[in-house]
Amino acid sequence: MPRVAGCDPGTSSLDILAVEDGRVLGQVRIEPDELRADPTLPVQWLREAGPFDLIAGPSGYGLPLVRAADCTDAQLALMSLVRPDERAAKGVGGFSATVRALRDSGLPVVFLPGVIHLPTVPAHRKLNKVDLGTADKLCVAALALAQHNRDAPALAVEFGSAFTALVVLKDKQIVDGLGGTSGPLGGRSAGAWDGESAYLLSPLQKADLFHGGLADISNCETARAAFRESFGKAVSGLLSIHGFQDVYYGGTLFQTHPDFTRDALGELPRSFYRLHYAGDLPGAWVKHAAQGATLIADGLCGGTFSPLVEWLKLREASGTVLDGLTHPRAAEVRKWFA
Repeated sequence: MPRVAGCDPGTSSLDILAVEDGRVLGQVRIEPDELRADPTLPVQWLREAGPFDLIAGPSGYGLPLVRAADCTDAQLALMSLVRPDERAAKGVGGFSATVRALRDSGLPVVFLPGVIHLPTVPAHRKLNKVDLGTADKLCVAALALAQHNRDAPALAVEFGSAFTALVVLKDKQIVDGLGGTSGPLGGRSAGAWDGESAYLLSPLQKADLFHGGLADISNCETARAAFRESFGKAVSGLLSIHGFQDVYYGGTLFQTHPDFTRDALGELPRSFYRLHYAGDLPGAWVKHAAQGATLIADGLCGGTFSPLVEWLKLREASGTVLDGLTHPRAAEVRKWFA
């Protein structure tokens, strides 16, 4: 049986889970301050816990299933999507430094796609979108699919520490999604941006995408109402297109702000929706994205979860997160990552 590991590069921490034949071999949570001080910590942990047949690495906005040894500098930049003028800024390059360390480590790391790379998402849903669900949200959806395992449509929700994301499953495939900056309000993210707000607050920096959420709303009742209603609108909008009833949920915010997330889920009528907590793998306590990444790594190695990889058509992922942009300046943006 494959010996694999999966990573979740979340805002609140980087989690890693190692598994062999369904048995947890080890798991770790690396805090952001630790990672900024030493971006090689994941490499060190994986070397000590290995050897591994495959490691699903932290993939940011995602790549079309690229092995780390083949990953170019341009592809590294596409995973973090930081403008050239900000790449040297303190605090911005932490993710990139970690991914670069993994790429150069010689470990059997593979970088996973985001939702927008999948052939099962129709082209019209990708127009003028970058984030339909980052690679870690795809991993959360994979964990939900491992439990759902039916053709009937379902919704996978991750209440992350910064972003709230929703991914739609149908016929055992991912067909749609709302990523953090195109979806509902989050713990630190304002959710979908109002273009006029973006214009007035410009020039925006990457860090601005992590502001405007619950952490920046001073009135608790206003924050609670905004979070609940923003989530309800997003779910209802996707429901009108896809007709799901099963909703799988989890994420860091569900642990740290259970009152807010329960309020949001409470907006979904139980007479219609079937709510499921995206339960943990036996013995695992790390974030759900790391658990889903481990299942994908197992499947890519031909293990128990190989059907999961085939359903999601991960090997057929293609393109970049910038392909759907139609703005006249899109060509200029693409040059930044060429």
